[in-house]
Amino acid sequence: MDPSIEPIPLTRLILVFIPVLVVILIQVRWAMPTKPALYGMGRMVLQLLLIGYVLLFLFETEHGIVVLLVLVVMIAVSSWIALRPIASQRSHLYLVTLASISIAGLPILFLSTGWVLEVTPWYAPRYVIPLAGMIFANSMNSISIAAERLTAELDGGSNRDDARRKAFATALIPLVNSLMAVGLVTIPGIMTGQVLAGISPLIAARYQIMMMCMLFGSSGIATACFLYWSRTPKSPKESKI
Repeated sequence: MDPSIEPIPLTRLILVFIPVLVVILIQVRWAMPTKPALYGMGRMVLQLLLIGYVLLFLFETEHGIVVLLVLVVMIAVSSWIALRPIASQRSHLYLVTLASISIAGLPILFLSTGWVLEVTPWYAPRYVIPLAGMIFANSMNSISIAAERLTAELDGGSNRDDARRKAFATALIPLVNSLMAVGLVTIPGIMTGQVLAGISPLIAARYQIMMMCMLFGSSGIATACFLYWSRTPKSPKESKI
């Protein structure tokens, strides 16, 4: 296999926005707001272009403190975004979310890089930063789903324990679906990238197994911590969580 990957010219990259335009046109036709989708697409393009330049710098760094600072920023931002469905509750749930993602994500990140991959040095940014991004992002999404479902259950009159169980089960649905579908319905991103780069599919499969375990474990633990530590209200009217 040729280990090189052909760069995508910008003139050809534009073609992939055709299906995006189709979705926007459907939204217009159905009298739906297009601003969130347009804003999201624009933000996605800008963020990815910027992170490309940032990663070029970070991958060359030889200072562990720089990598640690990047991890702190990633956790802080993901904790903030995780509470977007219940933004009014950020004031008393942000630290809970921050602690949940940190306690679940960091040990699993360094277990994977230090013991499974045996990365040297321990802060090697080419490994630590991309893996951390996947771990924190999945934990963020799971907490968002759990927070929204917990709020809905409490507002509907469910008791705290039942609401917490339903919220946890709901948050795990995407993760369990991924476990069921991987290799049969989907070939995940990290495995696809390695195969395109010329790595043996058998080796790529081992990396993907590691990733799936990391994501399931970190997301599940982070969500459980969030649900356990979030404040129990006296009544749904006094607080949504």
